[in-house]
Amino acid sequence: MTESISANENHTVAEVEVVFSADEIATRLQSLAVEISNRKLDNLMVIAVLKGSFVFAADLIRALYSVGIEPEVDFITLSSYRKSRTSSGTVDILRDVELDVRGRNVLIVDDVLDSGRTLAFAKDLLTARGARSIHTCVLLEKLIPRAVQIDVDFRAFQCENEFVVGYGMDLAHRYRELPFVARMAGSSQEDR
Repeated sequence: MTESISANENHTVAEVEVVFSADEIATRLQSLAVEISNRKLDNLMVIAVLKGSFVFAADLIRALYSVGIEPEVDFITLSSYRKSRTSSGTVDILRDVELDVRGRNVLIVDDVLDSGRTLAFAKDLLTARGARSIHTCVLLEKLIPRAVQIDVDFRAFQCENEFVVGYGMDLAHRYRELPFVARMAGSSQEDR
């Protein structure tokens, strides 16, 4: 489905094609929460990787609550993109977690698994800080070769190698507000 989204007077109107609708996402998050619950991760801490995962993480945390899980939540801001559509190849910590992860079961929540660098970096960082176990959860797992070897424990969806926006994900800080995941209409397949 192609949708036209209006932008304010400083931006042009963009055409986007819905990849995963708001209803599909909501339904999948409920089943994802059950999958996570089945792992019996006591003393759970959810660490959302900002900025792209903030909508997904918020909805996932509410879905976890609906199945009886009440995790502590913290945030880390990592970047390998800045304003580009392609990864720079290095990961920078822009904001670190505040809570102590020692001895905790940690669920890292990220928006997209593509090259694997960001998720591997976060996992290694929290392992070095003494987390008891680290599990990973992504909204989208792209079906591409990884730059680093990493497997995801939980994923909402798999998708092709195309640049996506919406549901918290952006293009140069725009389109995060869309309630669905979309590709830019007519865009070429580019790595996110």
